[in-house]
Amino acid sequence: MAPSLTVNRREVRLTNLQRILWPEEELTKRDLIRYYIQVAPYLLPHLANRPLVVQRFPRGIHGEGFYQKNIPAGAPCWLTTCPVSHREGKVTRYVVAENLETLVWLGNQACLELHPWLSSLNHLERPDFCVFDLDPMENSTFDQVRQVAQAIRDTLEALGLKSYPKLSGATGIQIYLPVKPLYTYDQVRRFAEAVCLRVHELLPEITSLARAVGERGGKVYLDYLQNVYGKTLAAPYSPRPLPGAPVSMPLDWSEVGPGGPAPGDFTILNALPRLERYGDRFAPVLEEKQELPLI
Repeated sequence: MAPSLTVNRREVRLTNLQRILWPEEELTKRDLIRYYIQVAPYLLPHLANRPLVVQRFPRGIHGEGFYQKNIPAGAPCWLTTCPVSHREGKVTRYVVAENLETLVWLGNQACLELHPWLSSLNHLERPDFCVFDLDPMENSTFDQVRQVAQAIRDTLEALGLKSYPKLSGATGIQIYLPVKPLYTYDQVRRFAEAVCLRVHELLPEITSLARAVGERGGKVYLDYLQNVYGKTLAAPYSPRPLPGAPVSMPLDWSEVGPGGPAPGDFTILNALPRLERYGDRFAPVLEEKQELPLI
């Protein structure tokens, strides 16, 4: 009989706990579930009340992975779910991660990435984040990503707006601008594009707005196109399916500079001490909603 874990009086059945998910580090599904339990107080607020897309790797990071939106057959009846009707008429039943038992269940499903929507169940058509996704291309460096991130921060500050950076957990930096749910995705995307245009004018030698990868010249791509209905980014504290078991870690702006933390510095093995020391540095994105100025 498969083992189980009782969480908040709910039984979560566990399977293949010794399955290796990160082979180089010999980290198993048990290690993933342990991490989710430890990080839950910091992670759950960023997942609550939002449709969740997950990326699963049942055979580990070097096996076949796939994104899952629809809740799978056989899922526990106590899961919170949300049916969403998409424009093409298809209805997708998303899981909503409201509690620890759901996180444990997701860990048992080998969900190595957690991607909440940019809008909540209260206003799915109106996001409460505007996001900027920055990744180095083949001829750029992470120090240049840092420089571009600081330029976005300064541009937003000049408009009276506060923003919050995090390591993506892969190669780049993601910047969140919390906004009041007053705007459509199209309005938020146009605002992000205007900000990126200003930054590109400041840093044309290291940034690109070209959508085609081959036209970016190896520069840092100013990606504002994540601001689309149904598109997602990895949640803060979400693991990533990469060697080293990195996680997406919020930063203070003072850390976004030469010598600051770099991709891969934070993993499921060392994230907790930082969180215990600094708390959730991304908590303000849930609380400090702002109005967008005309630019």
